[in-house]
Amino acid sequence: MVGPGEADLMQCSKGRPGASMSGKLGCLQLVAAIGLAAVPLAVARAQSLTPAERAGIDSAVSGILAGTGAPSASIAVVRQGTIVYEQAYGNARINPGVPATSAMRYAIGSVTKQFTASAILLLAEAGKLSLDDKVSKWLPRLTRADEISIRQLLSMTAGYQDYWPQDYVFTGMERPVAPEAIMQRWAAKPLDFDPGTRWQYSNTNYVVAAAIAERVAGMPLMEFMRRRIFAPLGMTSVTDFDAGPLGSQDAGPYLRNAIGPLRSPPKEASGWLFGAGHLAMTAHDLALWDISVMNRSLLRFPSYQAQQTDILLRNGLSTRYGLGVSVGSGVGARRRLSHGGAVSGYTTANDVYPDNRAAVVVFTNIYPGAAGAPEQIAGRIAGIIFARTDTAAVAAGELARRIYDGLAKGTIDPALLSENARAYFTSEVVADYAASLGRLGIPAEFTQTGESLRGGMTIRNYRIRVGGIVLDLTTMTLPDGRIEQYLIARAG
Repeated sequence: MVGPGEADLMQCSKGRPGASMSGKLGCLQLVAAIGLAAVPLAVARAQSLTPAERAGIDSAVSGILAGTGAPSASIAVVRQGTIVYEQAYGNARINPGVPATSAMRYAIGSVTKQFTASAILLLAEAGKLSLDDKVSKWLPRLTRADEISIRQLLSMTAGYQDYWPQDYVFTGMERPVAPEAIMQRWAAKPLDFDPGTRWQYSNTNYVVAAAIAERVAGMPLMEFMRRRIFAPLGMTSVTDFDAGPLGSQDAGPYLRNAIGPLRSPPKEASGWLFGAGHLAMTAHDLALWDISVMNRSLLRFPSYQAQQTDILLRNGLSTRYGLGVSVGSGVGARRRLSHGGAVSGYTTANDVYPDNRAAVVVFTNIYPGAAGAPEQIAGRIAGIIFARTDTAAVAAGELARRIYDGLAKGTIDPALLSENARAYFTSEVVADYAASLGRLGIPAEFTQTGESLRGGMTIRNYRIRVGGIVLDLTTMTLPDGRIEQYLIARAG
């Protein structure tokens, strides 16, 4: 028996190749509505953040903004494939101060590259090009274009020299430029290395890839992205930052010279961000993109596989980079697809944990001048959202804190330790721990920052903020739960 809405859903599932864009969007909306209606309340509650988790995130973000001097941050958190938290902090604009809100857009810089790569993959799915096609098929005048593939462009293994390695807007960037001029100057000169032999980050690769995408699609890249990516995913806030600065209703850009005051930065003129860093949006909309990556709802499975596979060099060395995304691991050795972004006045961190159906989006409105703020925030948030789902990690963290409190008082329970650890904690060692930790007081922070396996043991790393300093703690735990190693050192 077909339930309410299921008949319409069955019609949508048949594909209807000739359906209009509005018809396809209607199907997507219907699927979403039925899916949401079918989610049990208990499941929805399990996805949401607890008050303690929200407070922990708020405290972490506020602390990092204060420590780095970034004027504002906007975040979105995804758990179990659902956006569970959106928040903004600090001032989006200064003099006069305007508080940041989640509705404000920020430029996302090089996070744009995964969208450009996805546009290429959509064209490949349509049979209009292949990742192994050579650049010479469309741009024969570029250096060694008959040797360089589209895959090598997207994976940063082509050899074309980066046109923007600087962390500031150089003089030439204050004048408009055509993509052809960028390619003529930086992709028509000798390569930095033979194709496929090295990995080197290069914005030039993505200008070339974007130019190819436009020629194949027969329309401007931004228009193609709107039709094939943003509209289907409901990403309504996206704008072309390459065409001009964001408006007064959005976050303003800032920089800091050394540790001086916040100042307004120069804006890259039109053309300089084409394909490599031209997008701006809300954190909410970037989170929608991340959810589509987890659900594999926009591209076909082989395309996602190609994008998320670590590219190897000719000699077999790993690049730890796919097609527009870094491929590696994050909190608890979980698989993570990530990319940072930086354009004049804005920085971004976007971390997706596809196997865990989680993601963290972080925007800040300063560059240069607050190095690493988005990455710090993203790491702290990931540690918080994964802590509840890993009961072993929670228990280990509680034990680690209990041992710390004991050592600060000059005691340690031998029953918690392995034979090696008991031998290590001599009376002298315990006395040194007590003398150095006891005077610092109660830790203001005790957070797990990493987890790995080695020698049959679980290794966990913690950051401890206490007495105005930061400490690193490394523990090694045997399968039976006993501690093999507990070492504290001052963070570098």
